[in-house]
Amino acid sequence: MRTRKLGKNGPDVPVICFGAWPIGGGMGPVDVQQAIATVEAAIESGVTFIDTAEGYRTSEGILGRALAGRRNDVFLATKLSGDHSPQHISQALDNSLKSLATDHIDLYQIHSPKPQWPIENTMAELVKFQEQGKIRYVGVSNFSDRQTAKAAAHGQVQSSQPRYNMVQRDAERDVLPYCLEKGIGVIAHSPLAKGLLTGKYRPAHRFPEGDERHDHPVYSPELMRRAISSANRLREWADDHDRTLAELAIAWTLAHPAVTSSIVGAKTPEQARLNAAAADWQLSKSDLAHVDDLIGKTA
Repeated sequence: MRTRKLGKNGPDVPVICFGAWPIGGGMGPVDVQQAIATVEAAIESGVTFIDTAEGYRTSEGILGRALAGRRNDVFLATKLSGDHSPQHISQALDNSLKSLATDHIDLYQIHSPKPQWPIENTMAELVKFQEQGKIRYVGVSNFSDRQTAKAAAHGQVQSSQPRYNMVQRDAERDVLPYCLEKGIGVIAHSPLAKGLLTGKYRPAHRFPEGDERHDHPVYSPELMRRAISSANRLREWADDHDRTLAELAIAWTLAHPAVTSSIVGAKTPEQARLNAAAADWQLSKSDLAHVDDLIGKTA
């Protein structure tokens, strides 16, 4: 598995990160033993970078069980999903440490900006826990470039986790250039657009209740149309290269010079192994130009 440095003077991490949102039930129920087997398959495939969050239902607890006896084999990231009051930050971190069965979090991220709590206070709390050894690095998720800059003024921000894929490219305007300039690692989330770039769905598809995509405002009928239309064209190009559409979508995010790693979720061991296979596909400039042309025809 290829690795890249996560931010300036940061650790080396695999270019594929295991996203643990699905095994916690974010895309519908997953049997616990199947979830554990999925984590194990990812690690065995070289995906030793794992990302979860306080808000990912049962995800942290499942990871705690899956990583028993092998915690030091992985770089473990989680996120503060609830409010940013000092009381909640302390409780959330302790809950994560307990659920994950560890004494430290390698990368603790602010899941999203919450303007009602001043960022300088939030960062001060996280820096305090860094000094105590409970957190190694601090990161942000779903922050704009300006929000990231404000956080970085009050402590080192090692990484940023923006939504980034072939049909959701807003991060290219500000977050990715900013992180590249400032030496902040980028962990791209939703490279498969939460499954829309796998080729599994049709425009009329509706996610069932219990699947967080069911009523998520991001997954509008218009996005479904664009993503699925793009997927149909791109799948043929991927097939011509003896690759899957999912591998293409993941490799495409990794081709951006700002991106350190791509977070990819999985619900089965087979999916975890297939995702890992994308790590060795390095798209050329001509490949990227051709893919952009195909995306443009369906936008």
